[in-house]
Amino acid sequence: MVGDFAQRVQAAVASVRSRTDRPVSVGVVLGSGLSDVVDGLVRSSVPTSVPYADIEGFGAPSVSGHRGSLVVAGSAAIMAGRFHYYEGRSMDDVVLPVATLCGLGARVVVLTNAAGGINPAYAPGDLVLIRDHINLMGVNPLVGPQAAGTTARFPDMTEVYDADLRSVARRIDGDLKDGVYAALTGPSYETPAEITMLARLGADLVGMSTVPEAIVARSYGVRVLGISTVTNLAAGLSGSLLDHSEVVEVGRSMQARMVRLLGSIIDELSG
Repeated sequence: MVGDFAQRVQAAVASVRSRTDRPVSVGVVLGSGLSDVVDGLVRSSVPTSVPYADIEGFGAPSVSGHRGSLVVAGSAAIMAGRFHYYEGRSMDDVVLPVATLCGLGARVVVLTNAAGGINPAYAPGDLVLIRDHINLMGVNPLVGPQAAGTTARFPDMTEVYDADLRSVARRIDGDLKDGVYAALTGPSYETPAEITMLARLGADLVGMSTVPEAIVARSYGVRVLGISTVTNLAAGLSGSLLDHSEVVEVGRSMQARMVRLLGSIIDELSG
């Protein structure tokens, strides 16, 4: 993090607070193909929607399948879309949204993503709780000066993804699987040899996001739940070429189930 990161978070929070003063206890980040889930999550509330372009320091996402708006409804703040390191953004830009959720008061952050399935027990359309991660992005979002009173310099990573939160999710949806998520920078998909390597390292899933956000949330002392949508089998496992449009489409096909899961999680954790 560069020296002005804490000020950037404060400015982003102020942008949101200029639109709504509603208390926030749960934050959600919606991944590829999942942005429209936000519509199902706010049907029982009168939401406040803030385009990313209107939040100081954000700007608009450049990847299809990411709407680019923050919606505050009830006690939840929902990021419909995220930024990725492969977009050419700095790591500070990538984690600014989740830091903003923490700054708004979220005590729990739910991170969702689209992922390639490495574990042979997975099939496209599965929802997988992230049990742990492997950071292969070659960068850590906490590198740089530390702003006093904000993030922890050396946060413990023994349990990044909260076991109690995973239990809550399993009570709601008994068909959830779990696994280890490996994060690479992208934007190219992995080669079959790289997938073989990841499997030997113990990865069940592979993607290009989530891990920096989880690290930053934990540095703020916020509990994290990670949920991956398996949108495709990883390279070399299906005999088919990978295509981002298919990733987005499978994510969209899972929206109803994700609305039920996330809506129930928010209801249980809010207050």
